[in-house]
Amino acid sequence: MSEDLNQEYPEVIGENVTELLSHLGDHISDSLFQQDLRHSLKQLSNVKFALDESSIVAVTDHRGKILYVNDKFCEISKYPRIELIGRDHRIINSGYHEKEFMTDLWQTISSGKVWRGEIKNKAKDGSVYWVDTTIVPFVDEEGQSYQYLAIRNEVTELKRVQEELQLMMSQVMQIQEEERRKFSRELHDGIGQSLFSLLIHMDRLIGEENIKNSEITLLRENVTFIIEEVRSLAWQIRPSVLDDLGVVPAVRTYIENYANHYGIRVELDSRLRRRLGALEETTIYRVIQEALTNIAKYADVSEARVTVHESDSVVEVQIEDRGKGFVRNSSSRGVGLFSMEERAKSIGGKLTIHSELGEGSTVTLMVPVK
Repeated sequence: MSEDLNQEYPEVIGENVTELLSHLGDHISDSLFQQDLRHSLKQLSNVKFALDESSIVAVTDHRGKILYVNDKFCEISKYPRIELIGRDHRIINSGYHEKEFMTDLWQTISSGKVWRGEIKNKAKDGSVYWVDTTIVPFVDEEGQSYQYLAIRNEVTELKRVQEELQLMMSQVMQIQEEERRKFSRELHDGIGQSLFSLLIHMDRLIGEENIKNSEITLLRENVTFIIEEVRSLAWQIRPSVLDDLGVVPAVRTYIENYANHYGIRVELDSRLRRRLGALEETTIYRVIQEALTNIAKYADVSEARVTVHESDSVVEVQIEDRGKGFVRNSSSRGVGLFSMEERAKSIGGKLTIHSELGEGSTVTLMVPVK
């Protein structure tokens, strides 16, 4: 019977089977799509749960208006959600960061790039807190940012420990410099003067007795050499001119000795016309000293340049060379570089290093002044 039907109505049966299979395929496809959709939604729900449990989350529009905050955001900022939605992040601005900091942040995310950094915010009750922040821009088909997702983790306690360590490092450096000052003075004014008195006494004896003994003459030469060594050691430990006359005369004298010792000519361009605080002057001197020492060791140059320029609120120091250059490895830092960075931090300054292979290096120190 079925064979007869197939022979008599082949197109009708074929169309029905095709339609049936089509409907069946659509049903299967819909079922698979729904499964995939449910699975994706489940994954998104899990991700949201993990973020809400571990991080401070906020979503803003392209103008920075807050569209969404999670419970942790409300908890740490001490603002209820209703007071945050529709506002921008200025509501929690602590005023700690400079205008340039926020400008750089907005320029970065507005261009579709991810921004990472630490921000100090202020809660509703006036207390401050630090957050390690990652801001991810969502971009449209034209590459324009239309939304921002900010994921933060509180690091207030970590920053507190870092600040305590920084204070400790600053105190250690101050004690170290004070001990250097005392030791240098003792070498120069104590041992150095005693040796000089001995030299005068020897000259008097030689003159009175008219002694021409070669051993006495050799002894006098040895005492003279020791005096020069003591003076040189006292200078290296801490030059007295740094305390007596200031950082510019100290740097100028150091550069003269440096040129004689290493054969590297250093051009000094100083526009600093006043004395700074003892800590600021010591930091500038030590950074210049360390940077020039590194140039002598590694740069393979015959000349370098030091500039000290002052503006209303900052003294900018640069030490430049056009030598070998280097690629800085962020995972490892030498003692000299670490010392320069710590000194800069101890006075609220900033140290940056730019170097390219074959192009040379520039060390820049920014010292805030009042």
